[in-house]
Amino acid sequence: MSPLSDQPFTAYIGIDWADLKHDICLQAAGGTRREFDCIAHQVAHIDEWANGLYRRFGGPIAVALELASGPIVAALQKYDFFVLFPINPLTLARYREAFQPSGAKDDPTDAELALDLLQHHPERFSRLRPQSAGMRSLMSLVVQRRQLVGDKTRFTNRLCDTLKQYYPQALEWFEDRDTVLFCDFLTRWPTLAAVRRARTTTLEAFFHAHNSRCARLIEARLASIRAAS
Repeated sequence: MSPLSDQPFTAYIGIDWADLKHDICLQAAGGTRREFDCIAHQVAHIDEWANGLYRRFGGPIAVALELASGPIVAALQKYDFFVLFPINPLTLARYREAFQPSGAKDDPTDAELALDLLQHHPERFSRLRPQSAGMRSLMSLVVQRRQLVGDKTRFTNRLCDTLKQYYPQALEWFEDRDTVLFCDFLTRWPTLAAVRRARTTTLEAFFHAHNSRCARLIEARLASIRAAS
């Protein structure tokens, strides 16, 4: 990669991102004065900020930030005048330690440190190659699926822990606890006393309606329900 100084950037930006807002440190090309700003993570705010920079500097504008994917990256990639340079979080952490921040008002912010790294050590960073809209959508779906799987696991574990305290028999009757069958069973018969009052024909019909038709399995469940205490 050619040195950053050889590339015709009109301005340099460091971003310290967060879920709700992003701290900004900006320096115009050839200048020494740095400007600090904070923008909310909202489409309208990001759009207003980005378009204001383009009217002021044109492009391209180099942006250093502490991740290679995520909501802020996706938001900035739609502007073709931004060139994104991801910084490894560990690299930024070590650079931060070199300054020994004391918590004083004049300590450098992570946004300013990211800008420093980009300007003083350009050989360490490569620009983030923009992905197609389809690939960005796919990556977003993959992340959402991973989060949903994690949520399902956490909720299932919490449910099982709760049942162990007052209704452990239900865990013996169902090997799979993350199914519609299990959840509907608990919804309809939330206690041992409730399921023991149910008629055999009602329970059989319930299992059949949920595509649980193994006669031997149903018979074993019914026998265990009748014997439970």
